[in-house]
Amino acid sequence: MEMLSPDAVAIRHGVAARLERLPLTRYQRSIFAVIATAWLFDSIDLGIMTFVLGSIKTEFHLSAAQAGLLGSSSFLGMLAGAAIAGVLADRYGRKPVFQVSMIFWGIGSLLCGFAQDVTWLMVFRVLLGFGMGMEFPIGQSIVSEIVPAKNRGRYVAMLEGFFPIGFIVAGIATYFLLPVIGWRGIFIALSVPAVFVFVVRRAVPESPRWLESAGRIVDADAVVARIEAHVKAALGGAELPAVAPVTNVAPPSHRAAGKASIAQLWTGGYARRTFMIWTLWFFALLGYYGLTTWLGALLQSAGYEVTKSVFYTVLISLAGIPGFMTFAWLIEAWGRKPSCVLTLIGSAAFAYLYGQAAGSHAPVAHLIATGACMQFFFFGMWSVLYAYTPELYPTRARATGSGFASAIGRLGSLLGPSIAGIVLPAMGQGGVFTLGAASFLVAALAVLTLGVETRGRALEEVSV
Repeated sequence: MEMLSPDAVAIRHGVAARLERLPLTRYQRSIFAVIATAWLFDSIDLGIMTFVLGSIKTEFHLSAAQAGLLGSSSFLGMLAGAAIAGVLADRYGRKPVFQVSMIFWGIGSLLCGFAQDVTWLMVFRVLLGFGMGMEFPIGQSIVSEIVPAKNRGRYVAMLEGFFPIGFIVAGIATYFLLPVIGWRGIFIALSVPAVFVFVVRRAVPESPRWLESAGRIVDADAVVARIEAHVKAALGGAELPAVAPVTNVAPPSHRAAGKASIAQLWTGGYARRTFMIWTLWFFALLGYYGLTTWLGALLQSAGYEVTKSVFYTVLISLAGIPGFMTFAWLIEAWGRKPSCVLTLIGSAAFAYLYGQAAGSHAPVAHLIATGACMQFFFFGMWSVLYAYTPELYPTRARATGSGFASAIGRLGSLLGPSIAGIVLPAMGQGGVFTLGAASFLVAALAVLTLGVETRGRALEEVSV
């Protein structure tokens, strides 16, 4: 009987081929659930500012421009966290960097509750944002590298679906807790889940695709073998499907293991993809956060009391749940590129209409209807964005590519609320939402002209 070395085994039946032929079982779903739980709590922490910004603005007597800077502060941390974590995850692995992000997130949230002035609150929001920025590109990379191609887009999109759920939970929590414990107590309470998530994340394995790309063939084989054993047990001991080859997979020795850098994103066929995805992230997030960070405060400035503004914002945000569910299905049924363009055009149209309704003091029913449609497309956009981005890069640069795309997006996130704070006094709410709509249209044009389709293809097949 022929004895194969680990390298020979990897070349004959590589990690990609072994993972792609596995049925989706409760084991892969359990990995997804752990990552999704962290995503949920991160989203609550990020979304909470939408609901407490008005109260903080009142307590510290902030101008619109100062409130905009505070709303933007966490995105400065996210920009740095996303860029740094992506490179580190491609060099040292997904799992260790994934764990470290929890420390920054938990400590940052705790300290926000003890901030004595707006300057320190901004500093602590930057720290919290750094942890969240580390989280997002690594989480999406792990899910995309473990879930088979036929399910990958839907599950990464569902992962992002925990963002609107977290946003809604943040609103509900604020509605009930703000009158009782204030915004400081809310921030302190949100630091507690970080400990829980830090512990349960230990169950997430290192990405075998990354191990293989880094030349750690024996380790990659061991992780895949454990995954295969878990899947087989979940199937009641049934035999696994035969391994079928995945095309366009170079031997491990030919890969640039441990050499991830931003330069790789601009070489060969990746330059066009990088320009497209950076443009998409920047303008999509500039528009999104320029509007949503201000939703509650804008309603308050329009004359609605605090509890009503929070209630209306939560009600509007509920439409995000069918939004991400619809597009989680649509990206597999129709494709990433057309789905992305549709979400951006829909976001632009209803952001403009909502701005006109809010600025003209339209009836509440009209305001909620246009706002709900806007949030439907907003959260559909997030689902597509996170599913699409990691598929554009090879394993050796996937976290780097996702991280820098997210970092460029966070630059848009950083500028959006600040620009809105400057535009608001001059052009009113209608001007703020028109600016957001224009940002979504620029992002749609970039995808329409430069985007590639990745639906239903193994990650190795879409590498160039």
